[in-house]
Amino acid sequence: LAGVLGECKALSHLDLGANWIGDEGADGLAEVLGGCTALAHLDISNNGIGDNGVGRLVEVLGECKALTHLNLRANCISAAGAARLAGVLGACQALGLLDLSNNEIGTEGMGQ
Repeated sequence: LAGVLGECKALSHLDLGANWIGDEGADGLAEVLGGCTALAHLDISNNGIGDNGVGRLVEVLGECKALTHLNLRANCISAAGAARLAGVLGACQALGLLDLSNNEIGTEGMGQ
């Protein structure tokens, strides 16, 4: 699937929630997200994505200039992953909704 997503230049909404893609799937997704320039809504909730997967995603999220909605709910993101994510949020100027509920961020991650 990741191989063809990069060719879908007009794709604006991608919902991969509850597919348990894990860090490996997040890595594959990160390889093509930069080419999805119209992507406004990305739901990768409930997928077992941890800090390594989030780390890979943040490398390309800044290229997704149209992204308005990012759902990372119910994954395995800790304070370290939240810190990596915080580092890219400034580049996501269109982002209006970020859902990180049901993760393992804790008070340390909120301080990031």
